[in-house]
Amino acid sequence: MTVWEQLCGLSAAEEFFELLNVPYDTAVLNVCRLHILKRMGEYLRRDAVAEADADTARSLCRTHLERAYSDFVRSSPLNERVFKGLKDAVNPPSASLVQLATLSEGKNGTR
Repeated sequence: MTVWEQLCGLSAAEEFFELLNVPYDTAVLNVCRLHILKRMGEYLRRDAVAEADADTARSLCRTHLERAYSDFVRSSPLNERVFKGLKDAVNPPSASLVQLATLSEGKNGTR
């Protein structure tokens, strides 16, 4: 079974750490589990790991999980902002400004 097949069968963040033999602090994982796994996925996509042989793929997965985990040991989900909602909280999408006068005008430009 390939590392990808094994990873696809996992459901808890702890299982990822155990499979890849990466030590972790339960307190960090309890707060940041989804953020860590999403960041790991971002790192994996950048490296195009899917084409790697089995040993290299497992090593890269381990390396990227360690890297993602360390991001959240050093920082916080709010500072790292891996999810769209957190990104938008700091940089909300800009809305175009509309003059108030145009809002009160009727279809024919009358008030």
